[in-house]
Amino acid sequence: MHTKGTQAPEARARALLEKMTRKEKIGQLRQRLYGFHCYQIKDGRISFTKTFEQEVADCGGLGTLYGLFRADPWSGRHYGNGLCGEQAVKAYNQVQNYVLEHSRLRIPVMVSSECPHGHQALDGYLLPVNLAVGAAFSPQLAKEAAAVCAKQLKGMGVALALVSLLDILRDPRWGRCEECFSEDPYLASCLAGAVVESMQAQGCAVVAKHFCGQGETTGGVNASAARIGERELHEIHLPAAKACCEAGVLGIMAAYNEIDGVYCHANRQLLEGILRGAFGFSGVVMADGLAIDQLDAMTGDNVASAAAALKAGVDIGLWDDAYAKLDEAVEQGYVSEKEIDRAVLRVLKLKYALGLFDQPFIGPDGSRSAYAAQKGYFQAYAYQDYPQSQKLAEESAVLLKNKGGVLPLLDKTLKIAVIGPGADDIYRQIGDYSPPLKNRQARPEAGDTSNWQENGSEGRTLWEGLLEASEGRTLRLCDGKNLEEAQHLAKWSDVAVLALGGSSSRFEGAVFDKNGAALKSGQMGMDCGEGVDSADIRLPDGQEQLFSCVKRNGKKIVTVVIAGRPYAIPQISQDTDALLYVFYPGPMGGAAVANLLYGKKSPSGRLSASLPRSVGQLPVFYNYRNSYQAMHYYNEEDGALYAFGEGFGYSSFQVTQVEWDGIHLSCMVENTGSYEDAIVLQCYRRVSGSTTVPRVRELKAFQKLWLRSGERKKAAISIGKEFFQVYGAQGQWEEEQGHCELLLMDSGKILWRGQVGYTANRQNVQ
Repeated sequence: MHTKGTQAPEARARALLEKMTRKEKIGQLRQRLYGFHCYQIKDGRISFTKTFEQEVADCGGLGTLYGLFRADPWSGRHYGNGLCGEQAVKAYNQVQNYVLEHSRLRIPVMVSSECPHGHQALDGYLLPVNLAVGAAFSPQLAKEAAAVCAKQLKGMGVALALVSLLDILRDPRWGRCEECFSEDPYLASCLAGAVVESMQAQGCAVVAKHFCGQGETTGGVNASAARIGERELHEIHLPAAKACCEAGVLGIMAAYNEIDGVYCHANRQLLEGILRGAFGFSGVVMADGLAIDQLDAMTGDNVASAAAALKAGVDIGLWDDAYAKLDEAVEQGYVSEKEIDRAVLRVLKLKYALGLFDQPFIGPDGSRSAYAAQKGYFQAYAYQDYPQSQKLAEESAVLLKNKGGVLPLLDKTLKIAVIGPGADDIYRQIGDYSPPLKNRQARPEAGDTSNWQENGSEGRTLWEGLLEASEGRTLRLCDGKNLEEAQHLAKWSDVAVLALGGSSSRFEGAVFDKNGAALKSGQMGMDCGEGVDSADIRLPDGQEQLFSCVKRNGKKIVTVVIAGRPYAIPQISQDTDALLYVFYPGPMGGAAVANLLYGKKSPSGRLSASLPRSVGQLPVFYNYRNSYQAMHYYNEEDGALYAFGEGFGYSSFQVTQVEWDGIHLSCMVENTGSYEDAIVLQCYRRVSGSTTVPRVRELKAFQKLWLRSGERKKAAISIGKEFFQVYGAQGQWEEEQGHCELLLMDSGKILWRGQVGYTANRQNVQ
């Protein structure tokens, strides 16, 4: 936190608040502008639009500006007309200077920017999507990768990074599955807290989104009702937010959905009672795009909607008209001046804490320009200088089948057919909310990668990765649109690498809503992403037919599914020789997967979300309540196709000498195979004798442990007090009488089990 002299940010904020007019106060709460519409570039010079200048005049300054650096098909910004490099920094300084000069009290503006899996800006450093980060089971690696993103954001002047951290995947029909870390609240909480801690340590405030229950959905439809009770809310959807608050998160974004009939944006119990009361949150609450206006469906009046959101605890609007009418809300008696002041104080306090008043510009002194000055940050090859993105991609790929040890492809005389829509399309592996990548129209010819680096192209497709690391292997490519061509190529090969999956690419064509979500009525090259919910979760575009066509040749098939959601692939799983499931792995995903297929690395990911057998089987999350036989139908096999936590590598492990005292678990792990590999020790709780219906099992601790071939290591895992707590019948977390079984698992197999009683001293460990 930034302070000046002996005055803390709150004291300085209170002193400033006393000098402000109501117009200036309300101006701090408005965030109406789309920042990418605020500027024009002509002959290298940046100028502002009349819309921007008028908004500054109307607000007596400007509180927060969204998306100044955003680039994608919705914003219309690209390398021909957008901001990058030194020009991005110049634009930020111009914006800040204009706002200060037109603010009577010289109050600086905060720039907010999307960062769901890296900065959504030209030359933005991108990561694998959250589902992939979850599959890596490595909070430490997530922290390291997030720190790179935060340095870039900070260096470009971004004060508020809008980061997807709170959603829990409960329905794979939902198009925004990729934004979730997992279907499991404990894994998601560990990662959410780690990312907040890492990014804010770099001086960039995080606005964690979305609060709360958005991943529950009704029928997988975006922004739909979360029809859940208090217990499901507290056990599944609130833990990630609590972890963010414990990590000191400075911002929270409310979710579009309603919970049990109350919109999150108008839910005072949620935003004030739970978030600020129970969790101790003291930062700013931001609205989601146009969400306050959508409260009109409940209030019937836009002014009343503004009042409902403000009284519930929403401090900053986003693109809505409602918060521009807060003055009317005061005049009509909907809200008081005191309630306006409460929200404004939080905004000013954050601006002081971030040092914006003392250092509003990015200058040459290095205090806020270190990012821009360092090699690689604004250059195409940041991914080589900062390998965290590729490492996350390597550690997140999940090997689910390897019949006869077809993988890795070690033989350098192999003829490999690379087939499918995901083989050579970079945008099919980077997910939604992604900027355009530099020079991606360029493709190396087969066998020629000598000038690939000099071309300055960002990232690697699977084809490029396999080609670059081929070492004598012969490769041929086709996209699979022509089935006859695909079959002919497979017949030529020794093994076919079939790259299937989906796409959240906005670059394949789409029409967008006012909040940036894809519209069903438009051209749709996407089958996943915001606004792209699906009634079917089979692979799109005839990919099952493509698989069957390639399979007829009788050659070995390695199926790589590159996806933003869990797909139902029972037939492919049965008929393929090897199956590697890869949630969108980011720009360097192709190089990462190539390293795994060639055996340079061993797959170490575990499923962060279960894969269903069919859409009719939903929900298939593993941690359902033990009150019924889930996923049980007369015309379908029981259970998920592959459950949360499954996955394995190229080696094998032996776990011995397990000891548990109710708090600490230790064991000896030996790599008994021939590859360096990782075991992911997962500790699950299974409760009996509870006053509420328990879940069949719940993840409560985990540790990812890398070992070389033949190496032995002692693993030590601390079991938190939450292991012994349940959300009881009285509506609070408590330790109650009963028994608990600990299951030590990996790859879906139980390695060890032990029991302990729910007593105060946690005796009777077996």
